[in-house]
Amino acid sequence: MDISKRLIAIAEKVDKCQTVLDIGTDHGYIPIYLLINKICNKVIASDINKGPLKKAEENVKLNKIDGIELRLGSGFNVVKQGEADAAVLAGMGGHLIKDLIIEREDIFKNLDYAVLQPVQNPDVLRKFIINKGYTIIEEDLVFDESIFYEIMKVRYSEKNREEDEIYYEIGKKLIEDKNPRLKDFLMYKILKYRKILEYIKENTETASARKKEVTKKIIEIEKLLSGL
Repeated sequence: MDISKRLIAIAEKVDKCQTVLDIGTDHGYIPIYLLINKICNKVIASDINKGPLKKAEENVKLNKIDGIELRLGSGFNVVKQGEADAAVLAGMGGHLIKDLIIEREDIFKNLDYAVLQPVQNPDVLRKFIINKGYTIIEEDLVFDESIFYEIMKVRYSEKNREEDEIYYEIGKKLIEDKNPRLKDFLMYKILKYRKILEYIKENTETASARKKEVTKKIIEIEKLLSGL
C-alpha cells in the first residue's frame, strides 16, 4: 500500500491498543496501516461523506484486512462512550477538530489519548487544547511534499493553563524535546511570514494591525531560532 510520510507519522503515534477511532478516515489508509502493523486489534473508521467511506471499503477489500468497521457520521457521534481507547483526527483544519471535540467532549475526555494533525490553524487547536485542561504528551513534525505538518498527541489531565502566545504558534514540546526538524520548521515559518508581509500592500488600519502582528511573530520565532 502506497502511504504518505504524513500518514505514517500519524499512525506511528498510536500506541498498541484494542480499538482506535479514525475520524475523517478518507481512503482508510491509517486504519489499514494500523492493522497490517498490528498496532491495534480494531479500527472504527468514520467519515461524514459516503464517497470516502466507499473508497475506504474498496481499499480494505483490496488489502484483505479484517478488523475495520466503517461508519457514516460526524465526529465522535459514531461511537458510544468507552467504545474506543484512542482516536485519530487528521487532515482537517484546527477549527474543525476543535469543534468536533467540543461537540462530544464527554467522549473525548475519556480517551486514553488522541492523535491530532491539523492541516490549517494548528495554533488555534493548540491554544484550545492547552487552555481546556489537556496535556500535549508528544508532538512531532513531518515534512511531506514541501509542507510541514504538525502532529499532537494529547490526553485529558484537568490542568487548565495558559502559555505565551508564541507557544501556541510553535509547540513548546517541540522545543523541550529538541525535535530534529525544529530548526528547519522555524526557518520555514519565518519565510512564510516574511512573504505575508510582502503581500500586505494596503495602507489601512486593518492592514497596519496585521503587519504589526506578523512582524511580532517573526521576531519571536527568530528569538526561538537563535536559542537553539
